[in-house]
Amino acid sequence: MSEDAFARHRSLLFTVAYEMLGSAADAEDVVQETWLRWADVDHAEVHDPRAYLVRIVTRQALNRLRSLARRREEYVGEWLPEPLLTSPDVAADVELAENVSMAMLTVLETLAPAERAVFVLREVFDVPYQEIAEAVDKSPAAVRQIAHRARDHVAARRPRMSVSATEQQEVVERFLATVRDGDLQGLLDVLAPDVVVVADGGGLVAAAPQPIEGAQRVAAFLIAALGRVEFEAKTVWLNGSVGTRIDIGGELDTAATVTIENGRITRIFAVRNPHKLAHLDGVAALTRN
Repeated sequence: MSEDAFARHRSLLFTVAYEMLGSAADAEDVVQETWLRWADVDHAEVHDPRAYLVRIVTRQALNRLRSLARRREEYVGEWLPEPLLTSPDVAADVELAENVSMAMLTVLETLAPAERAVFVLREVFDVPYQEIAEAVDKSPAAVRQIAHRARDHVAARRPRMSVSATEQQEVVERFLATVRDGDLQGLLDVLAPDVVVVADGGGLVAAAPQPIEGAQRVAAFLIAALGRVEFEAKTVWLNGSVGTRIDIGGELDTAATVTIENGRITRIFAVRNPHKLAHLDGVAALTRN
């Protein structure tokens, strides 16, 4: 029975941990730690296994998040979340897709650990304040204040417009076609004037050490970076939206997602760190249930 309860909620636990950590590898570790703690519990005393497991995974993710702070401070270049290959089902859940997007995960990185935990549990998974309070060891009143502060913080930074999967597909395919052709003007037409590229190589592979801003600079960078190599680019579902997988020499080189406003790309998140591409060999099971 206990194994059934854990197995039934495993995808939810992974999703909670991934939302809090932005790392599939760390989320998997946290889920495993949760299982070990669940295995030691007298399950006859647990009246709501789902709530109990979410509480455990939240505490473990908070511990991991605090221990990761120094590692991320010392990270070489820009830090981006690990991209995940997702199914169209995730995209169909618009709220889930928005909250696991690379754009949102980078916003969540700007929250303090407790703020991130409270925001994720309340806004993404609709956990009652009392249960959140038990998970983060704070009073319900304190949790409400934290939730309000985190909500305002995220609202000021989150992408302003959501677009349909059809529009995402059209814009991304147009973008890839212009890059393949080295079409500078076509690329400028699909990029917003204030577009920003953020690339994560982790100090292991070449990547822009700082964000590149402005359509002219971004277009010149992309054509220079990809114009000299033979590459294969295809659209895939990444973190609940249409993204791009770029292979060079038959090997996965880059996973990229974009944000789109008014038919133009405003942000490009490009992950090249090979350690962060390890989870793109299979579809991740993400769910809010």
